Formats: sequence, C-alpha cells, structure tokens
Amino acid sequence: MKNDFSLPSRRFFLQGAAGSVFLPAAQSLTAGGQPNPRHHVEVAASVRFGVNYVPRTNWFYGWQDWELPSVQEDLRAIADLGFDHIRAHLLWPFFQPGENYVSEVMVDRLLQMLDAADAAGLDVEVTVLNGWMSGLSFLPAWVQPLEPKRNLFTSPVMLEAEELLFQTLGTKIGAHRRFLGFDLGNELPVLQTNSQAVTSAEADSWASRMLGFCERIAPGKLHVNGVDHKPWFRDFGFTRGDLANTGALTILHCYGLFTGAVKKFGALGKGSLGLAEYMTEFAYAYQHDLTRKVWIEEIGVAGVAPQYATEDQLPAYMDALVRKGWKTGKLWGITWWGSHDINPAIRGFAPLEYTLGLLDQKNRPKPLGRKFASLAEELRRTPVPTPLRPTALVVPDVGLGVSAPGPDWSYGEAFFKLAGQGKSPGIVLESRAGDEAYLRSRGFRELIPLRDVKG
Repeated sequence: MKNDFSLPSRRFFLQGAAGSVFLPAAQSLTAGGQPNPRHHVEVAASVRFGVNYVPRTNWFYGWQDWELPSVQEDLRAIADLGFDHIRAHLLWPFFQPGENYVSEVMVDRLLQMLDAADAAGLDVEVTVLNGWMSGLSFLPAWVQPLEPKRNLFTSPVMLEAEELLFQTLGTKIGAHRRFLGFDLGNELPVLQTNSQAVTSAEADSWASRMLGFCERIAPGKLHVNGVDHKPWFRDFGFTRGDLANTGALTILHCYGLFTGAVKKFGALGKGSLGLAEYMTEFAYAYQHDLTRKVWIEEIGVAGVAPQYATEDQLPAYMDALVRKGWKTGKLWGITWWGSHDINPAIRGFAPLEYTLGLLDQKNRPKPLGRKFASLAEELRRTPVPTPLRPTALVVPDVGLGVSAPGPDWSYGEAFFKLAGQGKSPGIVLESRAGDEAYLRSRGFRELIPLRDVKG
C-alpha cells in the first residue's frame, strides 16, 4: 500500500480482519523501532487514579514552613477517598538555592513526605524542576543572572546543576518503596514561551539527556516529562514524536480552558467532554511502542466554572471527561488537579486557582471529590476496554499552529466531526498511512484524510 492521497479518499482494506483489532501486548508492533529497554516499566492492568497534591495549609510554600502533621493529615484524607498515588511538586529555588547547592533540609522533608505517603498507602511521583506553578514563575535567581544569561535547556552550567539536583534526590529517595519516579518539571513549555526559548531540536536533546540520567540513577522507575497542552496543539518546543517515545509514559494535561475546548465547543459540548479521548488518541498516533501507556497527569475544572458551566453541571462534565479518556484503553493513570483548595489567606494567585481541590481546608471531601472518588472506584473494578476503532483520521505529522500562536484545533475539529457521524475514530499519521502491518495491528479498516473531513 502506497502513501498516496491522490487515491480515493475513503479506502477500505484488510477485509476479513475484523477480529484482529489489537495484537496481544507481547506481540504488539513497534513501528519505527523497538521500545527503549531503559524506559520499559511494568504497568498495572487497571487504570490508576490519583491527585496532584496541593498542601492545604501553606500551599507549596510549605516546603519552607514545614508542618509534617498537616502533610500527614492531608495524605490520609487523600487515601481515605480511595486514591492510590499523588504527584508531588518541589519548588525549585527552595531545593536548589544555588547552582551547586542543594538544601539537605528540603531533601530530608521530601523523604518525610514519602514516609507519610507510605503510611497512607500512596505512591509518589516527584516533579522536580518547577520554575512554573499555578500561574506564577519560580525560576531560581541563579538561572538567569544579569550576565551571561543561562538557558535551562542548553547551558552547560544549567545541565550540570540540574543533574546535581536529580542525583542528590535520587541518592536520598531513589530506593524508597513509594517513589514512582521523577517528573522532569511542571509544564516546562510555559517557560519555553518566554525567558527559556529553545529550538525543538534543543528541547528534545535536553529531554533525552535528562530522562536518560534519571533512568541511570533510579532505573526502572516512571520517569516522565510533565508537559502541558502546548506541544499537542502547536509545533512548539518538545516535538510530539519525542514526547511519545522518551521516558516511561506519554504525558497529557487535559484542561478545557487552556486548550480552548470550552470556548470552542461549550463546557458540555462533544469536543470538551471528549478532550481527554482526543488528546489520548492523538498522542498514541506518535508512539512507536504500541504497548506504551498514556498518563493524563493533570485534568480538572480550571476555568470551566462559572464562565462556561454552572456548579451543578460540573459532575457531569467530570464524569464524561474522565470516562471518555478511560474508554480509550490506553491509559496508565488519571491524576486530578488538585487535592486541596488553596488557603485563601495566601494572596497572589488567579481567582480560578483557589477552589480546584477535591478536599476543602478542613480535609473534608467536596462534592466533586466524592464524585471523582466514586468514579475511580467504579472504573478500577471494570475491565479496561479495548475498543474497536476501525476508522482512522489521517493527519500530517507536523503543521499545527503555523498560522496562529494559540491552540490549533484543526485536527481535533475533524476528529469530533467524525465522532458526530457515529464513528469512534482513531488517528494515524500520514507517515504511517502506507504501513499495512501497522494499520493491521491497530485494527483500522478505513482511512479518512484530514482534508476530506475539513472539506
């Protein structure tokens, strides 16, 4: 089969192969190459559910004003809701106040948190290079002194400093039984839009180096690159091919507001409720290893209410958003943002940031907290589906965001147009549309080029 889109736009193939939708995991093809053995990890048979931990007392400033009993209470409350993991966020300048100076006090507090998580029965993903959190910049002062300027992705001084931090943390917590792995940093593409601009080649090189380093110091763990939505809606920073094939899992942050979904479709529109489904299918199209899982590392209701949805509509929004992502059958986990509301006494955040928690300031579950916990319990008990997606939307490998700086929905709109026609589409890259073995392994029997759906 040739990759020739001058042929009739709707092409059927593999007749009689309807029963061959997915190969067993051990036989699944690795189009484009074998999976990197350094980053192969065992994954659970069922989808995991957790939260991004936002300390209720002092936010992430709590690393400095440490109150271990409060942290222990928070983690017990998270576990009591039935969640199995947290994503913990360091504040980079607290942990590494100098380029060759890592705070022993902070590292010891991280170990205390892991011990508290162990007591509560929670696993912990540790997000390290956090120069951006909740709408505020937290780059250490030494990252960009007046002269010479240092880029955290390209400067040799920065690379050495970053590896020192990971090495120090790995020595202290790498063998802890509750340590899931390192997340390189929170939404690093945000920094790439301003003071830390890089080319895609430089960004990918940095990610490969840092993920490889994490694997050497803590082998077999879930080391990931916690990007936001930007690279999935624009050709920007880290390439989608790199994000889908380096590290242990492919990371997605699925927010209706920041992706523009709720503005385009409405909060209860098909494109908003199916956001996690679309992003998962799109990310999966770039993966070489078809056994590799996707982690929806951040998902929530930031900015959805009250502008786009009323409070009584949020449970339905949450239910459909989470359930449709889960139904792809491609997920490692779903991790909500966030665990707790921000203490209102702490000023300086955008108003939408304060009430995103599943628990309130007294560790009481909020209605959405009970809803997400109930949903997690249900889906854990339900076998992970392997849905039939015989129709594939064929999209260019690159070309998103060429004409505008914001999220480019040209692929997503076509995806949801097909969904509106009663199809449950998958996504195939143009570079793979002629690979019959790959198409067979994914169960596709109909290819529809993007231009035909748009036309």
